[in-house]
Amino acid sequence: MAHYKKLYEKIRNNPKDVSFQDIDKLLTKIGGFTKRSPKGGSSHYTYSHSDLDEIITIPKDRPIKHFYIKKALSAFETVREEF
Repeated sequence: MAHYKKLYEKIRNNPKDVSFQDIDKLLTKIGGFTKRSPKGGSSHYTYSHSDLDEIITIPKDRPIKHFYIKKALSAFETVREEF
């Protein structure tokens, strides 16, 4: 779990320079979010969680704007309070 805590800290400390793979790993592997692939020419992946009403969207293309990351972190922290 220490590896995942380091990943969380890395993303939280620098939300302007996060790769799609890192935020995807944080949400799906640790947070228990379900990922849905884009449809119809979109580049945005959607993430949902059974404990949240909100759906998070994150574009696959780089650079990922920091407000996408902050919204994803907020949802992650709501679900995983120990982080």
